[in-house]
Amino acid sequence: MLAHVLAVVATPTMSLVPLPESVVAKTGNFRLGATTAIVAAPGAAQAVAYQLREYLAPTTGLPLPVLGRASGKHIRLRIDKRTGKGPEGYRLVVSEDGVEIRATAAAGLFYGVQTLRQLFPAETFRAGFPTRTDWSIPAVEIADTPRFGWRGMHLDVGRHFMPKEFVLKFIDLLAMHKFNVFHWHLTEDQGWRIEIKKYPLLTEVGSIRKETMLGHYGNQKWDGKPHGGFYTQDDIREVVAYAQARHINVVPEIEMPGHAQAAIAAYPELGNLDKKLEVGTTWGVIENVFNVEDSTISFLQDVLTEVMDLFPSKFIHIGGDECPKTQWKASPKVQEKMKKLGLKDEHEMQSWFIRQMDTFLANKGRRLIGWDEILEGGLAPGAAVMSWRGEAGGIAAARSGHDVVMAPTDTTYFDYYQSRDTAKEPLAIGGFVPLKTVYDYEPIPDELTAAEAKHVLGAQGQLWTEYIPNGKQVEYMAFPRACALAEVLWSPKAPRDYPAFLARLSPHLARLKSADVNFRPLDK
Repeated sequence: MLAHVLAVVATPTMSLVPLPESVVAKTGNFRLGATTAIVAAPGAAQAVAYQLREYLAPTTGLPLPVLGRASGKHIRLRIDKRTGKGPEGYRLVVSEDGVEIRATAAAGLFYGVQTLRQLFPAETFRAGFPTRTDWSIPAVEIADTPRFGWRGMHLDVGRHFMPKEFVLKFIDLLAMHKFNVFHWHLTEDQGWRIEIKKYPLLTEVGSIRKETMLGHYGNQKWDGKPHGGFYTQDDIREVVAYAQARHINVVPEIEMPGHAQAAIAAYPELGNLDKKLEVGTTWGVIENVFNVEDSTISFLQDVLTEVMDLFPSKFIHIGGDECPKTQWKASPKVQEKMKKLGLKDEHEMQSWFIRQMDTFLANKGRRLIGWDEILEGGLAPGAAVMSWRGEAGGIAAARSGHDVVMAPTDTTYFDYYQSRDTAKEPLAIGGFVPLKTVYDYEPIPDELTAAEAKHVLGAQGQLWTEYIPNGKQVEYMAFPRACALAEVLWSPKAPRDYPAFLARLSPHLARLKSADVNFRPLDK
């Protein structure tokens, strides 16, 4: 069956990305016309119907009214608990007489709409008005449901601030590819990007650095130009609502106890040194980390309280990665606290720190997630792990009964180069993650038993922005690698067919071009 599906969807008229679970081509076409309506019952289905109209009406030039009922040829969206798919699954049937999308929940209808969009010509993905009127799609029957529940993309806005307008566009691109998690990395040594009402200096001081590094770290050159920006709480609410409407969960990340220099520059009492710091201007791992005083724990819990008010996400990401222990080792206060708590080393000190946040979040009905360093010194109860230093941390966490999101550097770091010929590529942090490597990735390690594998929630792609200064560069580094990852996370597990994927990807890139996406062209 899979071979048949691949043969069908590799045609120019049905190049679907990610690959659906089942595709059966039929005879004929459905043609949009001036009298075509979108039909949906009031409520969740009708909300998705208006989204479909928003996608198609401006680019087809057709009115496409949304109605509760209609006669003649129409597109019907229906929530039907008997669909036989999970909340994100759907069934899509296109015939000469009309189109029907059925799903058990609004999310499934939304993903069915994303597939329906891909049946139309690539021009329908562009902004502006049409230059043609003959819009038709091939007859087909599709049954589809995702493999993983966590299908994520990460974006670091700490190193380089990304305007709200680009963040909204990025969310639209994630929705097009059926991602359902946007991991928003909001704080860093080099910039604090989220307004916190109780502590205004976090953005007044912490959001602006005096200059930015030029080239790689070893060059030790700077541009001499201030860089800054942050999101107001109203901005955050707008982004979260926009994402929710597209069935994307926004997971905020507030880094601690490391990657903290911007916060310490704003509030020096949070640090371990008796001196004023500036917002970080170098890349890499910086020694300045939060101290472990009760007042600092309270400060950060105040921050998380405001974060939780803005983000309904079950998971709150607290970072936990790359925390140097040098200052803790040299601090009499930290050493005294370690002795008082009966901790044998600084790794256990970090574990204690993370546990304070884990307990605090759990008491608020949330769950902590952090990078795999939170395993060091003992994993906080209830915490989930994002495994980035390979898969070892994820394997250890899953074996101990903790949920895991796979994010290994060698397959999901999209800030890495896309070609070994780096002279022909924009400056990047290093590494090499080509498109095929992403496509061949399997998020569930062979070492895990079936029971342990259930703790692998999914995976996500990472976009760290030391060397990604603007949205166009984000797009270049993300696409088409994000297209490959979308298929890894959505489509059924099966022997990967990279040539067939490329055959579908080439027409798909025409859609991205129409949507004004600065993707990296495929290698010839």
